[in-house]
Amino acid sequence: MKKTINVLVVDDSLLFREVISRGISTDPDIEVIAKAADPFEARDKLLQYQPDIMICDIEMPKMNGIEFINRLLPQYPIPVIVVSVISHAVFDALNAGAVDFIAKPNMREANNVEVFIEELIEKIKIASMAKVLPRRNTVKQSPDPVHSTGITKKLIAIGASTGGTEAILNLLKSLSSNLPGIVIVQHIPPLFSTMFAERLNSELPLSVKEAQTGDYIETGTVLIAPGDRHMRVKKEGAKYKVECFRGEKVNGHCPSIDILFDSVAKEVGKQAIGIILTGMGYDGAKGLLAMRRKGARTIGQDEKTSVVYGMPKVAFEIGAVEKQASLSAIPDVLYSMI
Repeated sequence: MKKTINVLVVDDSLLFREVISRGISTDPDIEVIAKAADPFEARDKLLQYQPDIMICDIEMPKMNGIEFINRLLPQYPIPVIVVSVISHAVFDALNAGAVDFIAKPNMREANNVEVFIEELIEKIKIASMAKVLPRRNTVKQSPDPVHSTGITKKLIAIGASTGGTEAILNLLKSLSSNLPGIVIVQHIPPLFSTMFAERLNSELPLSVKEAQTGDYIETGTVLIAPGDRHMRVKKEGAKYKVECFRGEKVNGHCPSIDILFDSVAKEVGKQAIGIILTGMGYDGAKGLLAMRRKGARTIGQDEKTSVVYGMPKVAFEIGAVEKQASLSAIPDVLYSMI
């Protein structure tokens, strides 16, 4: 018998608590067992009801959601989905240990609320399978720079979903700036993809930006797919550039990792490295297999360090992953392949 997912909803707005609670309760697999107006009330409800998932606002009285998550998770490791207005604070919440986030809808538009509830229900079901990993510093000093004469690869392609924003940040922090250009598809909404690129650019020695059609993939640069467009790689002479385009969802996603990986397999072949990180579902698995069949080197994140061991698991099981490694070990594997 399928277990009901018990949820605690934390938001200082009575209206929004009710919108979320009633909306997600329409799914037979989800039950809202408690509601709270602030973190102090939420702490008591957590101990009393022991929910499976907590949905938490960021801006709240007495204590904001980020501080609450920071204090809570070391003692009570529960998957947290952050609900927020569009702001950089979302990434602070993910850094604190939240497993996922969703933007608050415009309450004046019924269609927006309906889409929000559908997405939140899906995120709750994914979060119920997520691991709350202990916060540890997975970053180490970048290895000695790779001399350009020793580099045989032209491009690194990375795909990630749930848990991916922090995984990508930790991975890229461990890399030196003279590596081949990096292209990334992270399942993330538009606007947040721009903020994600800005955050990475501010924290890394690499040059990071949200991709635009015509951008060249160059040494020391990272291009992040826009949150509402697919991204593919095209060869132009001795160089590679990206095309970003609107399209139907592939494997339930736009941008799709498979779209990117398939284009890398076709255009770059054995001169590429593909990396698949934490995430739910199977997007990217077939594309990574296509890359490997064309001679590219491939890496998959292991189960222990994945927030959700979905995409890396499928990729590993179909033979797309040449080398599986923990998040902290991936940089060394990557350097050995370059």
